[in-house]
Amino acid sequence: MWVYEKRLEYPVRVERTDLRMAKYLFAQYGGPDSELSAAVRYLNQRYTIPTNRAKGLLTDIGTEEMAHWEIIGTMIYKLTQGAPVEELEKAGLGAHFVEHDRALFPHDAAGVPWTAAYIQAHGDPIADLHEDMASEQKARVTYEHLIRMTDDPGIIDTLRFLREREVVHFQRFGEALNYVHEYMESRKYY
Repeated sequence: MWVYEKRLEYPVRVERTDLRMAKYLFAQYGGPDSELSAAVRYLNQRYTIPTNRAKGLLTDIGTEEMAHWEIIGTMIYKLTQGAPVEELEKAGLGAHFVEHDRALFPHDAAGVPWTAAYIQAHGDPIADLHEDMASEQKARVTYEHLIRMTDDPGIIDTLRFLREREVVHFQRFGEALNYVHEYMESRKYY
């Protein structure tokens, strides 16, 4: 059960409309390494993780990824707010507008819709935790690329926050991997 606080985990400040950046941010809204993909991955994997400690970690991080998805959505919305349809089209968001108007829809920066094929849940806790660590590193790199694509200080600040959370998640998954390894090795019966 979750308790929803009606505020973003981190503030989103946008100086101006920037349709180009909004398009790029869709990578983290509905791409293969997006916040949505991470949240769904972790919240599904937790059911087959063998320890309550690791299950709790996957639940906590999966929930936080949903909060990050909300932050990305807020940035996209603010960056596109009030933009004329012609400008959306020039920025490569015309197809999005035709299908969704100004509503957000999970797709990547190229417009490819989000798919469950982006995630894995093998049922093997070691494989799943390794996948989770790789996922966090790919998201970190994506944030680093996004930071280089803008000069808006508010967007850069928020993207840096999100990038740092990816680093923390990677570290926590590494700790969980060690803990789960120890747990699985201690369950040998002769």
